[in-house]
Amino acid sequence: MGKQIYLDNAATTRTAPEVVEAMLPYFTEHYGNPSSIYGFASANKEVITGHREKIADVLGARCEEIYFTAGGSESDNWALIASAEAYAAKGKHIITSKIEHHAILHTCEYLEKRGYDITYLDVDENGVVDLEQLKSSIREDTILISVMFANNEIGTIQPIAEIGQIAHERGILFHTDAVQAFGQVPIHVDEFHIDMLSASGHKLNGPKGIGFLYIRKGVKIRSFIHGGAQERKRRAGTENVPGIVGIGTAAERADRTMEARTGKEKELRDYMISRIEAEIPYCRLNGDRVRRLPNNVNFSFRFVEGESLLIMLDMKGICASSGSACTSGSLDPSHVLLAIGLPHEIAHGSLRMTLGEDTTKEDVDTVVDALKEIVQNLRNMSPLYEDFVKKQNA
Repeated sequence: MGKQIYLDNAATTRTAPEVVEAMLPYFTEHYGNPSSIYGFASANKEVITGHREKIADVLGARCEEIYFTAGGSESDNWALIASAEAYAAKGKHIITSKIEHHAILHTCEYLEKRGYDITYLDVDENGVVDLEQLKSSIREDTILISVMFANNEIGTIQPIAEIGQIAHERGILFHTDAVQAFGQVPIHVDEFHIDMLSASGHKLNGPKGIGFLYIRKGVKIRSFIHGGAQERKRRAGTENVPGIVGIGTAAERADRTMEARTGKEKELRDYMISRIEAEIPYCRLNGDRVRRLPNNVNFSFRFVEGESLLIMLDMKGICASSGSACTSGSLDPSHVLLAIGLPHEIAHGSLRMTLGEDTTKEDVDTVVDALKEIVQNLRNMSPLYEDFVKKQNA
């Protein structure tokens, strides 16, 4: 096996060397608990504030509006459950979309069992939410709209500013799961009318086990983790100082490098898409062609099983996925691909490749060449493909 080619950056990214370097002293030298009153430990409070400010600056937010969590899933759970409880007197209706991450969908299922009514918006063939359906779904008892900034599987970027404006015009809270978008596209919480935003460190070359929830000042939201008085009494638990340093450094780095980095990713993304469409027949690009994350390539290949495709790519040292890493091992086709209208047999043959800052054109060529060979080999073993070819030649 030659060089490993990693194309699963939507699942997780390599922690950048400068992020690791920034974190290391807080494991071995500056390891004090920020809640302790003596100087050695309490100095870490200022460190936390500094990195909170870095993240706030990226979002155009205030420092005190950033709350650290253990990751994107906790942030999503907190935003939905705690705000649902806080605004229950006003109503128990929440609007989301059918293609959200399971951290949102499963939390909505949890709330449904506790008396909340959830509306799941349809999306078009590219995965874009219908704004007219959103408007018509709003009721007097609607308290929250939660729509992801960009989809983790197909890369489609939603019309977030328009959704946020609709929510605010009706006096409804707006939350967005920006786990895939933060660090990849510019986000300004005021311009997009965002009240709450979830993000995770390990999606932007930061560490795992750390994330944050932006909560606009004035939003009434209850604590989710109970215990101590950390995070201004809203999220108990000893602060993960190395993780906070890591996500703050990674956020600042992602913002600084965004234009050049994503420009390169878009170029390679479009090159890969054009080669696949030109050289591999009976394939379909999933997701919006234009309103798309810079690094996302998602295709469905007819007459091919996605799992077999992944295994054979892995044998060639190529890391990719068939969808969300959180649903790996599931035999069901992606709920995202079904929501955009793909039949089960085509949805099963999907492949997601997400580029990173280290990806080269040579890597892309190697992957596409391997993909052509693997897809053809798998099709040659498929009786469905054999029947299809016979009908085509009849």
